[in-house]
Amino acid sequence: MTAPLTVAVLAGGVSRRMGTDKVVLEIDGLALVDHVLAAAGGLPALVVGRPHPTHPWVGDPTPERRGPLAGLVAALTASAGPVLLVGADQPWLRPATVQALAAVDATDAPAAPVDGGVRQVLCAVYPQQVLASAGRLLSAGHGLQALLDGGCRLVSSAEWRTWGEDGRSWFSVDTPDLMTAGLERYGSPR
Repeated sequence: MTAPLTVAVLAGGVSRRMGTDKVVLEIDGLALVDHVLAAAGGLPALVVGRPHPTHPWVGDPTPERRGPLAGLVAALTASAGPVLLVGADQPWLRPATVQALAAVDATDAPAAPVDGGVRQVLCAVYPQQVLASAGRLLSAGHGLQALLDGGCRLVSSAEWRTWGEDGRSWFSVDTPDLMTAGLERYGSPR
């Protein structure tokens, strides 16, 4: 029996562009990270990079915090099955998109939506089979895009639009202006 997908939420960044800790910023009284965790539905969820009061968490695997690839290595190491890697600053992550990505047929390579020609590395599924490659790339100072360069199942906009997705699931709140833009474009994440 295959282990279920784990939703791994990256929460270890320093929020330089936001100017404050964006993980705990709130929309409608709920922290951004908690909006993301709610989208996991009944799937296992894991917070990467810092403790969370209601969900399991793992620390960053390297003291130098090499970004999302380090978080992926930590999440895959802590999980038995594939990982859907998302950022804590993606409060518009849709439960339907989480479920659809969990069902994407890509058992030995990552599966990433493509939007505007860009692979969405922080709304992508990574199987356990990429852990060794991810570790090597991390040691060499590379990022998630380099991991996808080694092989990836691309999820086209024609496919993800059938899920009811419009790109909101990978919309990241990196700055105050993006928070405003997201609220104007998508409304409340609830």
